[in-house]
Parts: sequence; C-alpha cells; structure tokens
Amino acid sequence: MADISTQVPSAPPQWVENFAKFGLSAKGVVYCLIGVLAFMSAFELGGQSTEGADRSGTFQFILEQPFGKWLLGIVAAGLACYVLWRFIQAIQDTEHEGSDAKGIAKRLRYAFSGLIYAGLAYLAANMALGNGGGSGGDSRQTLASELLQQPFGQWLVGIVAVGTMIAGLYQIYHGYSEDYKKKIRSTGLKNDVEDTMIRAGMAGFIARGIVWLVIGYMFLQAALHSNAQEAGGSSRAFAFLEEASYGSYLLGAVALGLICYGVFMFMRAKYLPVYR
Repeated sequence: MADISTQVPSAPPQWVENFAKFGLSAKGVVYCLIGVLAFMSAFELGGQSTEGADRSGTFQFILEQPFGKWLLGIVAAGLACYVLWRFIQAIQDTEHEGSDAKGIAKRLRYAFSGLIYAGLAYLAANMALGNGGGSGGDSRQTLASELLQQPFGQWLVGIVAVGTMIAGLYQIYHGYSEDYKKKIRSTGLKNDVEDTMIRAGMAGFIARGIVWLVIGYMFLQAALHSNAQEAGGSSRAFAFLEEASYGSYLLGAVALGLICYGVFMFMRAKYLPVYR
C-alpha cells in the first residue's frame, strides 16, 4: 500500500490553468489601470485625482467606457476565475507546498488572496449590474472603525498595521529575491522576454510593497490616535505619497511600478505555467 504522505499532488486539469490565466489577465488589467490613473493624478492629467485611483475608481473608469458594463463584467468574471484558482491552490496544494507549518502558511496565503479578490470580483459585478457597488466608502476606514469599537480595539488595529507593513516589506524583498526569477529562468524563454519579465516583476513588487507600507503606516496612525479616519486604502496611500517632498515624481514612479506589475501579470499568464 502506497504511503499517502509521500504522494505528490497531481496537476490540476487544463480548465484550471485556463481559469488561472484568464484571472491573471484580469488582475493585470486592474493593476495597469490603477497605475495609469495614479500617474495621471500625480501630474494632474485629465483632471484625475488620487481619490479615483483605487480599485473602485478603476472599475468606475471601465464602466464609463463604450460597452463599459460588458467590459466590467468580463473583468469581474476574470477576477472570479482568479479567486477559484487561488482556492484550488490552497485546497489541492497544486504548488506542492506540503503540509508542514511553512507549507500550510503559504496555502493559507493563497486562500486569503482568494478572499480579497472575491470581494473585488463582487464589487466589479455589482457595479456592472448597476447596483451602486462603488459607493460604499473606504473599506479600510470601515475596518478600522469596526476594530476600534472592539475590546482592545487600538491593539487590533495596530496588529493589522504591523501585518500590512510586514506584507509590504515582503513584497519589496520578493522583488529583489531569486524566488520568482528562478521560475522565470527555468522556462527557457528568450533572453529579451525573460529580462523584461524579471524587470517588470521587480518594479511591480517594489511598488506594491511601498503602497502596502504606506497603508500599514496609516493604520498605525489610526491605532495610535484611536481615529479610524486616519486609515485608508490605495487612494489615500497615493495622496500620502503625493504630499511628500517631490511627491508627484514619487507617486509617478510608484504608478509606473504598478503598471509594470500589470504587465508582469500579462506575461505570467502568457509564458509561465500556473503550477509547478
């Protein structure tokens, strides 16, 4: 009888890979548009402000285009596919992470990512259906407000702040590390494609890390001052960067990094297998 503990999880079927690639492409669209809107707000192009440079603002931008409801519906479907893939990664262990503490932690991270993008898919679908899904305010301020009302609320918000900042630091570390570069180099891509993908990934991970660090810092301020209004999401983070010294250039650089992350998602969908 075979030892179950030594069996390697089988690769998921082709439809899972197709869903994953569709989901990665939808994620790439969202990040490219967030980066474009943030860049426009940095240099006051087209009357764009940082308030509309978050995911909700991005969905609204798509909605305002010709056939916007259909386009946003496609994005919502793509994000739903991404969610499904993340849950399959977590449950079926398609990445072969294992069942030790490190493997379980990574699989939980996949599941958490799935939950986050499930919320985004729901928001996009609601807006596409005309249900006013984009008018709910800043979800992170709402989270901070709810946590502050709990016992030890300031500590809870502080924990969220520290966790978010650690996640931001990890993104920056990941951008410089060999983790994702090894997977790219192992696929035998042409040198120019490989170099472009590695550079886009590096710029993208660093930009995401900076945004998460700022969001974590704002949560920390909300915890220290017991004021949920000091917390915020990406649009508030962009406004924070813009208010710094040489803020327009700093925000512009981060915006270009987010566009690079979107490009990295497109290239990942096209060139890399979605499981090992």
